[in-house]
Amino acid sequence: MKYIFLFVFGFLISETSLANSTDSLFKELNAALEKKTEYESVKLIRINEIKKSLAKPSSLTVEHLYNAYSSLYEEYKTINYDSAFNYAQKLLDVSYKLNDKSNVEEVKLKKGFILLSSGMFKETFDVLQSIQLAFLTPQAKVEYYSLFARYYYDLADFHKDKYFTVEYNQKGNAFADSAMQLSNKRSYDYIWLQGLKNLRNGDMRAAARSYEQILGFKNLTPHQYAINASSLSYAYANAGRENESVDLLIKAAIADVKSVTKETVAILNLADILYKKGDTQTAYNYIKHALDDATYYGARHRELKIGAILPIIEGQQLSTVEHQRKLLLGYSVLATVLFLTVVVFIFITIKQLKKLKAADKIIKMANISLQQTNDLLKEANKIKDEYIVYYFNICSEFIDKLERFKKSIEQKMLLGKPDDLKSTLAKVDLHKEREGLFLSFDKVFLKLFPNFVESFNNLFKEEDKIKLEEGQLMNPELRIYALIRIGITDNDRIAKILDYSVNTIYAYKTRIKKKSLIQNDGFEDQIMKIQSV
Repeated sequence: MKYIFLFVFGFLISETSLANSTDSLFKELNAALEKKTEYESVKLIRINEIKKSLAKPSSLTVEHLYNAYSSLYEEYKTINYDSAFNYAQKLLDVSYKLNDKSNVEEVKLKKGFILLSSGMFKETFDVLQSIQLAFLTPQAKVEYYSLFARYYYDLADFHKDKYFTVEYNQKGNAFADSAMQLSNKRSYDYIWLQGLKNLRNGDMRAAARSYEQILGFKNLTPHQYAINASSLSYAYANAGRENESVDLLIKAAIADVKSVTKETVAILNLADILYKKGDTQTAYNYIKHALDDATYYGARHRELKIGAILPIIEGQQLSTVEHQRKLLLGYSVLATVLFLTVVVFIFITIKQLKKLKAADKIIKMANISLQQTNDLLKEANKIKDEYIVYYFNICSEFIDKLERFKKSIEQKMLLGKPDDLKSTLAKVDLHKEREGLFLSFDKVFLKLFPNFVESFNNLFKEEDKIKLEEGQLMNPELRIYALIRIGITDNDRIAKILDYSVNTIYAYKTRIKKKSLIQNDGFEDQIMKIQSV
């Protein structure tokens, strides 16, 4: 009996310790996310210092350019695809000038790495195929085979097809084996590839041993730590070690935030786990960070994955907010009833008119405040409800179109009619589809804000007011500020939604504000005051 008591007591102490450890890690992660902008500022300062060294092109040697572009590529490769690709391309141009075949082929490896990180599989394959192995150093060959292994593993994850996934995993294993043959068995590359291969083949125990060994290495970069901690977390989760798995994911997410790594999966996987556990609020916060990172980096495959999860979590979050709103309304009604009871009691017992008037005044003020709050909540809920319906309708229509398109192509392929197939493909008008998407957005928005165009034009002189063509609901300028009115203020997101460059968005906004009767700083505030129905 004594030993049973000691065992139970020890188990409870252990569980409490684990819970406290996880809570402490969550606090550390949340603190890191609050300082996210500070970490990014430090990295951007470092990048700007390197760029300053390129300010006087006349005094730069080819070797100096190579070193500077290489440093900028390394800084950008985990935070922004466009910039990293740009400097990889410049690095390739400089390598040709150096007339060093080895350098040229190694820069192609860098280019392939950044393309794969962005989810551009075809382009990655084309670059890797163009590399001449004969000019690569032994270490560069290890990187080459490792990158090809990761390419096929990522393809397997992306397709999730019964036939092709098996084939891609087999090819990934073959390239991993080639890289391992050229690596020292005690090296980081060898052990990492061994762990990756075991993970893909479902041998979680062997994979865990490899990643545990790597995490014991000294001088790991934060990015290397995050990658291996995430992988070990996956292995632990499949082995039933749930608490350790979550702790590792949190640590990986912290490392990513502090190292300003945007090409990451740790916080996304953490959000998914928290959602499944019922913590929708935290899951929602984390997945928004994951989406911001994926968008900032330009990781297309990550955005697709997040896009599949986000509506589910967001829908649950909206349900939670609605439930809380109803509770708040119930408490408000109860408080009001209790207050009225007190007022009536005071009226009956004391019969003091002054106190009754004061109480009545308080009630009126509370009702006005409550009405204002309810109006704001109604507007917010109406916007959310309309756009949730709009989103699902658009997705449903798009899926229907894809299904019809797929059936049509399959039928023509079976009938062996390549000319008909080309004709079908030629009928796909992306411009028309986007115009249709904009028209749907205009209709939903103007349903919510029927006076938007008129109110918008009231902010300009008569000659500067926007005049729409016949049949046109809104133009690009109006759509930009329509998106701002519903809460989308980030220029990058607006640019992606409207298929413009960020510079175009800036140009539109600047031109509109200059013509406005309102000062530039207060223009968007006036837009936000435009009322819905």
